[in-house]
Amino acid sequence: MTGVAGIWGRLWAIALNTFREAARIRVLYGVLVLVFGANAFAIVLGEMSIHEQARVARDVGLAGISLFGSLTAIFLGVALLYAEVQKRTVHAIVSKPIERWEFVLGKYLGIATTLTVLVALFTVAMVLLLLYQGVTVSGAVGKAVVLAWMEVLTVAAIAVFFSSFSTPFLSGIFALGLFVIGRVTPDMKAALGSEEASATIKGVLSVVLEVVPDLHLFAISGRTLDGQHVTVHGDFVSWGYVATASGYGLLWIAGLLALAMVIFQRRDFA
Repeated sequence: MTGVAGIWGRLWAIALNTFREAARIRVLYGVLVLVFGANAFAIVLGEMSIHEQARVARDVGLAGISLFGSLTAIFLGVALLYAEVQKRTVHAIVSKPIERWEFVLGKYLGIATTLTVLVALFTVAMVLLLLYQGVTVSGAVGKAVVLAWMEVLTVAAIAVFFSSFSTPFLSGIFALGLFVIGRVTPDMKAALGSEEASATIKGVLSVVLEVVPDLHLFAISGRTLDGQHVTVHGDFVSWGYVATASGYGLLWIAGLLALAMVIFQRRDFA
């Protein structure tokens, strides 16, 4: 029990230090201002759209959580792990009784904590906008927020994975690329079933669909799922779907972090 308690103590220390380090990054405060500004702009857009104020407010709020949250996840996942290597502080850290896998996992937990706080603030901005317009915050909005939160955490794991062996620039490009690809999986599946696509293209798409997280599962409002149109403004997915999608995200997070820990364990920092 002492060993487990010691591991959790070290993970907590690393996570807390990472959270404090992230809180000092001024870019995050700029993102917060941008998100609150986007929600305020939604009021103007809503007024321009007759009887569509509620729809615009929800769409802008949820899009802000997903997009800005994911971009922030990429930035933090790429910057905070590599910063330790660049500053060579990792030498002092790994010389202590801390395993490298603990360092990677602790970093991710700190990043995840920061992102959770940001998603909560993004949600507050959206809720305030909805209340200002006299719109009821429905359960569908809550489900959409949970899905967006899981998407952000999954994107953070993707960024940490690439950051474990690559430079910030390349890690950012790779993570952003997977984010974009993961969002267009329905289009790739449609192309895969098309008779016009060549065998080579279908082969490439099949491989991509297997190795890229299906982020579309977390941002489905306004899209078609299993042949049915789903939207946060009307008929939406059940909490069972939210739980299943969250489990899918957690599996990807666990797998990506496991790979990151193995790679980081074998890195030579000399």
